[in-house]
Amino acid sequence: MAACVSRVELSVSCRSLLDRDLGSRSDPLCVLLQDAGGGRWAELDRTEKIKNCQDPEFCKKLVVDYYFEKVQKLKFSVYDIDNESFDLNDDDYLGGVECTLGQVVSNSVFTRPLELKQGKPAGKGTITISAEEIKDTRVVYFEIEAQNLDKKDFLGKSDPFLEFYKQTDAGTWQLVYRSEVIKNNLNPCWRKFSVPLQTFCGGDFNKPIKVQCADHDSNGSHDLIGTLETTLAQMQTAGAGSLVEYECIHPEKKEKKKNYKNSGIIRIKSCKIETEYSFLDYVMGGCQINFTVGVDFTASNGDPKLPDSLHYVSPDGINEYLIAIWSVGSVVQDYDTDKLFPAFGFGAQVPPSWQVSHEFALNFNPSNPYCQGIQGIVDAYRQILPQIRLYGPTNFSPIINHVARFAAHSLQQGTAAQYFILLIITDGEITDLDQTRQAIVNASKLPMSIIIVGVGEADFKAMEFLDGDNGVLKSVTGEPAARDIVQFVPFRQFKNAPQEALSQMVLAEVPKQLVSYYKWQGWPPLKLSEIKAM
Repeated sequence: MAACVSRVELSVSCRSLLDRDLGSRSDPLCVLLQDAGGGRWAELDRTEKIKNCQDPEFCKKLVVDYYFEKVQKLKFSVYDIDNESFDLNDDDYLGGVECTLGQVVSNSVFTRPLELKQGKPAGKGTITISAEEIKDTRVVYFEIEAQNLDKKDFLGKSDPFLEFYKQTDAGTWQLVYRSEVIKNNLNPCWRKFSVPLQTFCGGDFNKPIKVQCADHDSNGSHDLIGTLETTLAQMQTAGAGSLVEYECIHPEKKEKKKNYKNSGIIRIKSCKIETEYSFLDYVMGGCQINFTVGVDFTASNGDPKLPDSLHYVSPDGINEYLIAIWSVGSVVQDYDTDKLFPAFGFGAQVPPSWQVSHEFALNFNPSNPYCQGIQGIVDAYRQILPQIRLYGPTNFSPIINHVARFAAHSLQQGTAAQYFILLIITDGEITDLDQTRQAIVNASKLPMSIIIVGVGEADFKAMEFLDGDNGVLKSVTGEPAARDIVQFVPFRQFKNAPQEALSQMVLAEVPKQLVSYYKWQGWPPLKLSEIKAM
């Protein structure tokens, strides 16, 4: 496995985008994709959507791991977003550009024309990307309010929002944060927010920072209320009851009006710097990743003796279930010291009683369901196939609850010692959807992630529903998941791809999920002193 040299943060802006909306301007968003081989692209990150704007400067930075020894082919695709769904297939394509990460990092500013397809320009649209290496893992947290802002709206007050810009080495201003809009309020208090220190000021506490306060207009023509210039060093003096106040100045008003005082006061209530830990900080700090496999043995898979069955083992010894176990397990096993993995089946009639079971050990040893390494899981799977009867229904909740019990037990330690990954491989016909939703919502409060690989050609609508990408998953009673812990991938997309493509797609979310969980709990890595000494 190539060692990641560093992480790079990409700032994206566009000019003269095509206008696809009737009666208003486009609502652009930029997606970053990486070449996954075989003509397929895997999404790495995406910016926010900006309403009614043909010259967007995106605030959200796109983060990508940079490997010096790999040619990393990237595609930046810009879409006009017309709905709330995560899927981009129903949105208008405004153009894209293909390049390598090497090209981007070796140019301080990388500008290219957007193309609808190769050789066909997207009007006069261009995209500009600038890269910055992330060296600093600290994060700055702010609480900010304003008082007596100028009234800008004819019938209402103002709808103020803030934008923070850092001064680049070339002397230009680069957007680093945009706040939410507070409607109809001249004394707004914005919600607490955080920005990576590297993004905010490149780690230089004395770098000039410009803050712009504007009145939001839905048509994109925002009115400036006023600006101020400061540094992080100045803002840091806020806190413990002492506020840092700045006059918000509108340059034109100041020039024209003799008795002009200001257009309001911006007040920094709190400015704190904290360390943000990475996935590697936790792993190198001693966090063990526990891997469990759940295999679907329901009758909808077909008779394993027949070649059209999903459980049919081909003459060369493989099927989709085995490929999924190998490709995901071979990555995860490196993070587990004992290499003992519990493996279960569900939805089959099991000897000797031939009762249907929804969590039977693949090795038929319920008191010790652990298999030695990934090869042990594969061997147990092959041995059990002729000994069970595929049946039904397809219930996920028992095996999710099984792993959740272990995760809940480790939670009581109160440290970042153990994280659990459950891989469920299924043909997709889920029966206990309501109970599974509840099980996932409960598990979202625990140190665990769930990966679902769908095999075969079934309709995986239910699986996509469980993967909370299209919004927060809720239980039947309406309780939302504390965080998104499910990643669903249909195997058919990877049938002809190299083995590592599936594992990369399936495991892409896990580091983020692990870090977000421990951050939510406020737990640092176990062996912090060792990390600092390295």
